Amino acid sequence: MLVILAAILVAGSFLASEKLAGVISPVSLTLLRFIAASLILFPIILFIPRWRKAVLPTLPRAMIISLFFSIFFICFFESLNTTTALNTGTLYTLTPLLTALLTMFIFNEGITIKQIIVYFIGAAGTCWVIFDAQIDLLLSFSLNKGDLIFITGTFFMCCYSISMKLLYRSDEMIVLVFCTLVGGSLWMALALLFSGQSLQWNLLQGELIYHMIYLVIGATLATVYLYQKTTVTLGPSRVNAYIYLNPALVVALLFFIDGTSISMAIVPGILISSAATMILQKGHKKKTAL
Repeated sequence: MLVILAAILVAGSFLASEKLAGVISPVSLTLLRFIAASLILFPIILFIPRWRKAVLPTLPRAMIISLFFSIFFICFFESLNTTTALNTGTLYTLTPLLTALLTMFIFNEGITIKQIIVYFIGAAGTCWVIFDAQIDLLLSFSLNKGDLIFITGTFFMCCYSISMKLLYRSDEMIVLVFCTLVGGSLWMALALLFSGQSLQWNLLQGELIYHMIYLVIGATLATVYLYQKTTVTLGPSRVNAYIYLNPALVVALLFFIDGTSISMAIVPGILISSAATMILQKGHKKKTAL
């Protein structure tokens, strides 16, 4: 349930990000998300002695975790210079399968042929929603330089998920989240410095401020905590399998928030991706029981 909550919050971030797109650079926007979320947690960490003492021992591991996360964002932003959001959304469906293959080697988790088939079925269902059931768009899909950059970013997103479990110790979870956000702020600040872009935070005014608040609290602070907590408990493969639900959740939020109609043509894709997610969860539960 916590992973589903996180997935809903992430889906909401697509709507908020759409409102903020073109106002300031994506790198600057992500930097602001990390810094603001860190500042919200800072007084809490400072107030509780055991959390305050755990920051320095936790920070080196958190810097590694946040590095993978930040590289994903950098690759994503760079890829959009030469590819489309449709292409990146399609390629992102590879994340669950790539994560499962990596965890097979790192955590010695087995993966069956049946599961691999289900991963591809889940990706197919998600693509059905992304391409709005338009076969001609799917057939015209082709890889370009930006797509290759994003595939690299997808690999680092898998590393981010795996590192959350691999590098977790008996720290207080909230301390690891805080340190990860601080690390992300440092990495994104370096990316902004090397890119030569300006902050432009002063352009966030009026209604845009509310969308930014959602990105900071709902789509950054809450989701980093939820994904960290659930990944340690369930493992990267099970958590990332919920990625197949993202397009369906975005469509649902658009319907309930903006009143956007749902095309009946994409309903089969939603059902297929949802079924694949549930089957993968059931498969992992059986392996855990064994």
